[in-house]
Amino acid sequence: MTTARRDTYTPETLLTVAVEVFNERGYDGTSMEHLSKAAGISKSSIYHHVAGKEELLRRAVSRALDGLFGILDEAGAVRGRAIERVEYVTRRTVEVLVAELPYVTLLLRVRGNTRTERWALERRREFDHRVADLLGAAQAEGDLRADADIRLATRLLFGMVNSLVEWYRPHPGSGQDAEQVAEAVVALAFDGLRTAP
Repeated sequence: MTTARRDTYTPETLLTVAVEVFNERGYDGTSMEHLSKAAGISKSSIYHHVAGKEELLRRAVSRALDGLFGILDEAGAVRGRAIERVEYVTRRTVEVLVAELPYVTLLLRVRGNTRTERWALERRREFDHRVADLLGAAQAEGDLRADADIRLATRLLFGMVNSLVEWYRPHPGSGQDAEQVAEAVVALAFDGLRTAP
């Protein structure tokens, strides 16, 4: 991580630096001093923008959660057969994860030690339940195998999607853009879950 002194800082640029530091050091291992040094500004300048590091955490995980929950309101998530909707949600979840990689990485690393972390964990569980409901609906419509355990399928699906934060690093020309990764996840997950045509 590079430290660059800046004369002016916006809440957005400060948030970007904070997320980088939180991901590098862990939220609990990050002090306001760490944030100040990484941003190249004084602690009082940080307090000009936010009340403290927990506010930065809430803004960061809110950005990730807003992206994920926004998917559930998109046309592809609310129209059509449940199997098509859950595939759409899965595809878009990968795309949001890739687009907001540092923010989703931070979201997936919260442990529940603060009020903000507990709130974020509860919201993550809510998102998981909404997807599990879609999987259950797809099973009820006969598009998913009747012997599939929906809770287990949901956990495995999110395990695969969420693992992207550990290894996916976008590189121009690598041949692994967000759309290709999303299609691979959907194919791997649902080819095994779908009922035979």
